[in-house]
Amino acid sequence: MLSTDDLALVERFLDDAHALDCSQLNDHLQVDLTTHPRPGFVGALAEFVPEPQTGSPAGSVTGGVTGGVTGGVIGYAQASAGNDGFVVDAIVTSEFHGDVDEVRVLLLRHLLGTLPADASITWWTHDDGDSAPLAAELGMRPGRALLQMRRPLPAPHHTDVEVRPFTVGVDEQAWLEVNNAAFDWHSEQGGWDLHALQQRQREPWFRPEGFLLHERQGKLAAFCWTKLHPGRSATDSVVGEIYVIAVHPAFHGLGLGRALTLAGLQALHAAGASEGMLYVDAGNAPAIRLYEQLGFEVAHTDRAYIRTPQGLPT
Repeated sequence: MLSTDDLALVERFLDDAHALDCSQLNDHLQVDLTTHPRPGFVGALAEFVPEPQTGSPAGSVTGGVTGGVTGGVIGYAQASAGNDGFVVDAIVTSEFHGDVDEVRVLLLRHLLGTLPADASITWWTHDDGDSAPLAAELGMRPGRALLQMRRPLPAPHHTDVEVRPFTVGVDEQAWLEVNNAAFDWHSEQGGWDLHALQQRQREPWFRPEGFLLHERQGKLAAFCWTKLHPGRSATDSVVGEIYVIAVHPAFHGLGLGRALTLAGLQALHAAGASEGMLYVDAGNAPAIRLYEQLGFEVAHTDRAYIRTPQGLPT
């Protein structure tokens, strides 16, 4: 478990890493870090230890479970329990002048060594597939790919679909039913419970007015949950993200996916966003076609690497 001091240290490190090159933990890990970590949470830090004799700028790296960090932090890795195993990630600052891959492998090996050998592991990377050799070294194989797609706002298209904002304390159960029915196949978004939803509601970015619900026949039929990413300075543009969007299977075929996407983009632009962004599974061809028709283009690809429950690599 992270101490209060280590949590502050990790958050500063991640803020700096994001400012330098947009490196950040995925949503599942970030929420687990900033709220009360659940069972299955493990964190590891790497610190820079200079070589006393050689004066090498790279120095050496030590990693360990969080606690007792005295040097400059150059990397952080985390594992959090997911629906079907553990999700892990490792971030190394681009300001480190040594072997960045060596640090990532050190962190991940240490992290994997703390997890059950029979657990499934998913490592999400953010480098368009460049981590494949490191994943192979760790005994992992390629898994899903996630496309980040973007388009400028406002969008030229428009919808008049009727939506209303999420009401905290009222809409949770109906939303969970729609989300879990729509994502029953999904390892991270499926199987949410009230605790997982309330974790997001406590996040500083949560805005009920950006959480749009569409009802039909007296039931929640679809939703578009959005998020704003303000720039790091007053002159930076605001990016609006379609965070989660789904239609209950009972209401498929009515064009609600397109309509709710447009409703989300309209709401984001009205809230000050000049660019729209979303993530979509690379294997979801119908969704990708829809987003391309709406002017989205692929900006980045995240890749998952998988270790099945066969023990750690030798």
